[in-house]
Amino acid sequence: MAADRSRPIGVFDSGVGGLTVVSAVLSRLPSERIVYLGDTARVPYGTRSAQTVLRYSRNAARFLLAHDVKLLLIACNTASAAALPGLRSELPVGVLGAVEPGAEAAARVTDSGEVGVLGTLATIRSGAYERALLALRPSLKIHLQPCPLLVPLVEEGWNDPSDPVSDLVVRRYLTDLRARAPGLDTLVMGCTHYPLLRPTLAKVAEELWGHKVSLVDSAEVMAQATERLLSEQGLLLPKSPETELHPTERLRCFVTDEARVADVAARFLGQKLPQVELVDL
Repeated sequence: MAADRSRPIGVFDSGVGGLTVVSAVLSRLPSERIVYLGDTARVPYGTRSAQTVLRYSRNAARFLLAHDVKLLLIACNTASAAALPGLRSELPVGVLGAVEPGAEAAARVTDSGEVGVLGTLATIRSGAYERALLALRPSLKIHLQPCPLLVPLVEEGWNDPSDPVSDLVVRRYLTDLRARAPGLDTLVMGCTHYPLLRPTLAKVAEELWGHKVSLVDSAEVMAQATERLLSEQGLLLPKSPETELHPTERLRCFVTDEARVADVAARFLGQKLPQVELVDL
């Protein structure tokens, strides 16, 4: 069992946004190692069909299993919505998606019973968050808001709270949502890019709704769920001085296209990226 526990965690996303999940896991679990795959040659998944996303996800899972991972994290809300059931039934390791942890957190923290979900077009159209939330609390009122411009904003680095462009775009989406859901008190950031816009989302939401709106960070709740699942399976690596390396020493990073990765990825990871390896799926 000790050998099983020492195996790395596999994480994949359509791009480098999933490094927000990696950062949260490395911080929460200081003994764990991660193998990350960013399918940057095919990003974004948010505009693809469900069948195509499932095919891409199977390829990513096959690659990570070849690196002997003990758990697979789908750090992509679009892929979680399209591929999670299939991968769970097919793979020999546990699979954790981004949707369920976020839904559980939102259902737990809302007082008004009205929850908003921000996501890509594909994530919103899939209905995955709606199904997950209603399975937990059937009485919830769920309001979905596609936000297709938020990902390119973050990719361009236009996510500073003082940036008038990010403020304007966030305000446009949340104004639409506010008109439909004046009683909302919780927002799910249903994309791994969105935590980088958290200060802007929090500020604009409080201004529009007139009260603090709880923001559910998909990266942070995925890290919590990872710890819980590894512990339940007896695969959590205990903390010890021997295993507590610097976060980037515990990360191996693969991408399918190198363009702009070095510039963009460090923002998601929150620190300088280790050497990135190029692979062809």
